[in-house]
Amino acid sequence: MASKVYFTKDLSPEKVVDLYHALGIELPGKVAVKVHTGEQGNQYYMRPEFWKPMVDEVKGTVVECNTAYGLKFGGVRDKTETHLELLKEHGWSQMYDVDIMDSEGPDMVLKLPNGKVLKENLVGKHMENYGSMLVLAHFKGHPMGGYGGALKQLSIGCASSAGKALIHSGGASDDIIGAWDVHADNVKFPEAMADAACTVAEYFKGRIAYVNVMKNLSVDCDCTQNAEAPCMKDIGMLSSLDPVAIDQACMDLIEGSDDPGRDHFMERVNTRNGKHTIEAAAELGYGSSEYELIEL
Repeated sequence: MASKVYFTKDLSPEKVVDLYHALGIELPGKVAVKVHTGEQGNQYYMRPEFWKPMVDEVKGTVVECNTAYGLKFGGVRDKTETHLELLKEHGWSQMYDVDIMDSEGPDMVLKLPNGKVLKENLVGKHMENYGSMLVLAHFKGHPMGGYGGALKQLSIGCASSAGKALIHSGGASDDIIGAWDVHADNVKFPEAMADAACTVAEYFKGRIAYVNVMKNLSVDCDCTQNAEAPCMKDIGMLSSLDPVAIDQACMDLIEGSDDPGRDHFMERVNTRNGKHTIEAAAELGYGSSEYELIEL
């Protein structure tokens, strides 16, 4: 059966709430709201003000995890202390309760015996404190994964520093320095992301929802300190209970666009084999690339 994906061209903060309500779900317990809070220097991440009506609606806590790149690629989100300083600098801490889920160990281990690359995923210990999750993703490109959407938020986004290293290395190492020396190829890396994403989707099964915002469509991620300018016009926003379907719908909207920047965006996706993350997650059975697009 095709999954339902709701779509609107209205890019207002209030319309995010309408997209959420269209899903017919009420997230129980303490709600973890997974966003990308932006690396230091990034120009195009979704600002905290944009998400406020939605976070307030579910009385959520904004959650993040530390990165694994550190001095390798720059940035300050690899250590809890400097990460917290940046959250304050970007205005998140003043507006929301914020939680860096891997600020203390040990990591939570999520098993995936039938994973394509990974047999386990390492996520922030604080995940156990939440009854449900709302994934708010800024859909855009990515230097390594090709694109970033709901599946990336579930995988790299929820993984601890060690978990990120495990994904990037294709399961070879959870060492945040050594993992970059054995970075997985463009088959194993998207499959490892799919594996990791599926463990979080399974952990919150029946208690998780997704919103993708197709705005500021740069080929670079919000983790990039100096991202390339957006190459396409804004498209709209989508919601779903299926992370595979919502990412597939976004990809189809990009590919079906007549925007002159489409080919540049898709070059980034295709040269990184980005669509394979969607394919691999569907093959694992945690969502469907078949969907019904319902415009609000």
